[in-house]
Amino acid sequence: MIKQGSFWRSLRIQLRVIYALIMREIITRYGRHNIGFAWLFVEPMVFTLGISVLWYATKSVHGDNISIVPFAITGYSTILCWRNAANRTGNAVDANTGLLYHRNVKVIDVYLARILLEVLGATISFLILSLFFISIDLMALPADFMLMVKAWILLIWFTIGLSFVIGALFEMSEVVDRLWHALTYLLFPLSGAAFLVSWLPDNFKEIILYLPMVHATEMLRHGYYGDAIRTYENVNYLIWVNMTLSFIGLMLVRYTNDNIEASS
Repeated sequence: MIKQGSFWRSLRIQLRVIYALIMREIITRYGRHNIGFAWLFVEPMVFTLGISVLWYATKSVHGDNISIVPFAITGYSTILCWRNAANRTGNAVDANTGLLYHRNVKVIDVYLARILLEVLGATISFLILSLFFISIDLMALPADFMLMVKAWILLIWFTIGLSFVIGALFEMSEVVDRLWHALTYLLFPLSGAAFLVSWLPDNFKEIILYLPMVHATEMLRHGYYGDAIRTYENVNYLIWVNMTLSFIGLMLVRYTNDNIEASS
């Protein structure tokens, strides 16, 4: 019973720490004035809205009968989730070095605060844009809402695992910074945001399906379009990748935290 009580007490402390870090991040990044916190989801909304409008205006060049607006929103919202979160964890430790000298503040808390902020921003942006376009009849209601929810949960899990790995690797080598940013430019067009796997040649399908974010995007679109499109998501593969990333990420985060404590 003592151990159980100690666990819940420690959990409450860490949750308060993460909440405080989130509030600090919001104030530092967006300030206390004007729309402040709203920028968290306004920024991804503006980007996704711009892409959606552009695709809608040029839909004739896509040569497909599926609705363009939900295609753009379901694609680019997923990119903003994992890419922004991973980028934010990159310099998280350097920006919060002073706080890490406090006993209750750990590296994982700093990472989680930034990851949760980006996930929240991408989620709110996705919901607001979807509701807006549904209200003006540019989007229909999803065919399978619960499948979309499951896809988004798996995407968040992937985002957390990937961000842990990237954030910890940033602390180990400055080379990772340059490599990761270059890699994001490559992953951007390959992530499945701008295409369906069914559109690709058979030999390229096998290659592109090694990328876990493609499975999340395909699953999300399957939930929206239903049987109107053919998708190639493999949920078991995505879960396996998420578990692997989470395990490796947690080990790397612990290593980073131990190094910081040893040097303090």
